[in-house]
Amino acid sequence: MNEKKFSFELITQDENARLGKISTPRGDIDTPAFMPVGTLGTLKGIFTDDVLSTGTQIILGNTYHLMIRPGVNILDQFSGLHNFMNWQKPILTDSGGFQIMSLAKLNKIDIDIGAIFSSHIDGKKFVLSPEKSIQIQKSINSDIMMVLDECPRSTTDLEKLKNAINISTLWAKRCKIEFGKNDQKALFGIIQGGLDQKLRLDSLEKLELISFDGYAMGGLAVGETQDEMFGILNKTVSYMPKNKPRYLMGVGTPSDILGAVKSGIDMFDCVLPTRSGRTGLAFTWQGKVNLRNAKYQNDKEPLDREASIRNLNLYSKSYLNHLIKTNEILASMLISLHNINFYQQFMSEIRKQIKEGNFNNFYNKYIKIFN
Repeated sequence: MNEKKFSFELITQDENARLGKISTPRGDIDTPAFMPVGTLGTLKGIFTDDVLSTGTQIILGNTYHLMIRPGVNILDQFSGLHNFMNWQKPILTDSGGFQIMSLAKLNKIDIDIGAIFSSHIDGKKFVLSPEKSIQIQKSINSDIMMVLDECPRSTTDLEKLKNAINISTLWAKRCKIEFGKNDQKALFGIIQGGLDQKLRLDSLEKLELISFDGYAMGGLAVGETQDEMFGILNKTVSYMPKNKPRYLMGVGTPSDILGAVKSGIDMFDCVLPTRSGRTGLAFTWQGKVNLRNAKYQNDKEPLDREASIRNLNLYSKSYLNHLIKTNEILASMLISLHNINFYQQFMSEIRKQIKEGNFNNFYNKYIKIFN
C-alpha cells in the first residue's frame, strides 16, 4: 500500500447532486458511489474477481459479525480483511451500531460501557464499546471506519431521539480518541435525530465540533416511508460539510438512491442487490423483474444483452426461471451478479449525468420507472 492520504474532492455539482472523488491508498472511489455489502467478508454467491469486473471500487464489511466470525485473531494473522478475502480495493466497515438496534433483544446499552451483547451464535457475553469497535475495525484494516452509535428504530419520541444523540455523541468522541491520527484512513461520524430537522442539525453540529473525515446520515431506512426519508434529507443534507463525503447508511433501492443523490448524498450501501438475487428479483433499466413469475418461462431474452461478465447475456429469463423453480444455487449466483453489475452501471450513469448537467432529466425519467 502506498503513502497516499485519504482525501475527498468535490468536482462539480448539478444543483444539489454532487460529482466527486474519494482518494485512498488502496484506490480511488468515484462518487456518487454504491458499496455492495459483504457482511462476513463475502458478497454472497459472487466471486471476488467478478465483483471487481462490475467496476465496484469499494465494499462494506461488518464489525460485529466479523468480530464473532472469523474473529480478530484470524483477521490479525492475515493483516486484515483485504488479504483474508482477496480484495485489495477499499473497504468501509459499519461499527456494529446497526446490530445494537437489529439485535436489540440480545443486548443492553450502558452509556459508560457500550453495548453488552449475548452472541446470536452461542449466547456468549461480550462488550462492544466505542474503543472496542475501533480496535476491531483496525484489525479488519478498514480504509473507512465508522463511529459506534445508537441507531433507534423509526420513532417520533423526541426524548428517545435526543437520548440516542447524546449517547452517539459521547461514543463518537471516544471513537475519535481511539482512532488517533492516521492520514491514510478515515473515520466518519454518524448523524442521528430521526425525522426531526432540529435534532438532525443539533447532532451534526456536535459531530462537527469533534471533526471527522466524512459524515453519515444514520437512523434512516428503519421503518419510515420513502417520502419521509426524502423529506428529512432535503431539509438537512445541504448543511453537511461540502468538502467531505456524505454517506446515507443502509440505502437502498434505485429510487432511494436517485432521491438521495438529488439531495446531495455521495455514498450508499445496501444488501438489496444480492438479497434480491437470492429471491429471484432482478433490477434492470426497465424496472424490477421478478423471475419467479410464470410469464418468464418461455422468455428467450437475457436480462441485459450488454452484460458480458460471466456471459450473463447468454442466459435467458426462461433459463433463470427454470433454475429458480428447481432451487438451483446457480440462479442466485447469476441474478446477484447481474444486480451488482446493474447497480454499478446505474451509478456510473448518474455520475455521467451530473457531469453533463443533465441529472434532473435523468431523475425524472427513472424515478417513475423504479417507483
